[in-house]
Amino acid sequence: METRPYVSWQLIGSFMEAAFTSAGVPKEDAAICSDVLMESDRRGIESHGVNRFKPIYIDRINSGIQKPITNFEILKETPTTLVADAHDGMGMVASHKAMKIIIDKAKTYGMAMAAIRNSTHYGIAGYWATMASKKGLIGITGTNARPSIAPTFGVENMLGTNPLTVAFPTNDDFPFVLDCATSITQRGKIEYFAHEGKDTPLGMVIGREGQALTDSDDILIKLTKGEAALSPLGGIGEDLGGYKGYGYATIVEILSAALCSGSYLKMLTGFDEKGNRQPYHLGHFFIIIDPEAFMGLESFKQICTDILKQLRNSAKAKGQNRIYTAGEKEYLVWQQRKDLGVPVGTDVQKELIEVRNMYNLPFTFPFEN
Repeated sequence: METRPYVSWQLIGSFMEAAFTSAGVPKEDAAICSDVLMESDRRGIESHGVNRFKPIYIDRINSGIQKPITNFEILKETPTTLVADAHDGMGMVASHKAMKIIIDKAKTYGMAMAAIRNSTHYGIAGYWATMASKKGLIGITGTNARPSIAPTFGVENMLGTNPLTVAFPTNDDFPFVLDCATSITQRGKIEYFAHEGKDTPLGMVIGREGQALTDSDDILIKLTKGEAALSPLGGIGEDLGGYKGYGYATIVEILSAALCSGSYLKMLTGFDEKGNRQPYHLGHFFIIIDPEAFMGLESFKQICTDILKQLRNSAKAKGQNRIYTAGEKEYLVWQQRKDLGVPVGTDVQKELIEVRNMYNLPFTFPFEN
């Protein structure tokens, strides 16, 4: 049962917009950034929601490693492709601009793809995939990130958590959305564990000697220093298919960097050769497919929905009452939270108050009463 206090969507959204604006983000861009963060919490993906508002965005802007104004430069464009440079601006803003362009391209030509370099954290990947599915399109996206995953048989953090995310429009009340890292867990989830004072489950992180690490605060330090690494999907070694997660993470790394001549692997640590902090220079890619260019949207949605329903209605394991398809649990979380707001723990409460006081914003939160 939820014990954390809730903050209404209107209040938290207005507050974050005001804070982003105070940090130098243009008003229209601040609204985009706030919506991406709230969408994560709407879906129950708290590792990428309001808890990241201060440390990943406000703090990085204030430290000078992320620019509040996004100079979105188109480097190359064809009828179906786009390559852009975000110049270390807001990754969510650059992604929104790219998606709007290639959605129009896909509607015209059936398919389109964009790649962005020199960007910053773009929030949950599922936001961009569902931006397409809401338009009756198939959305696919991925991004590289600071090194966290060790390759199979290795212990050095080389690859980012590199999500490979897909959204399909359906006839259900929710789209199919597979939005997950190519590691067993992602850095944001460990940050969430640390915020809540919880250990990281055994087997998700390995140290330089191959030992399992569970202290969340210590893991975050070691990941930054390169003294720990996340396990790829499938786990350590090949016995449970760890090479599969490793392979998919590599695919995302290549698509996020090679198509836009961007940065990759150890170039994404956020530190220069002298150990000084610097922008992350992340890369993202986006693929849009219009089902109308094939056998039509309605045909696609009908077959997609039928597949998903048959999966949910298939034989259940003993003791299990329900089978879910991707995106369903997130939809159910939204049904629970839409009238309540976003739950915030003690650490996030302190961060919200700190940001409010930093910019002298006229907001009062319910947890202060």
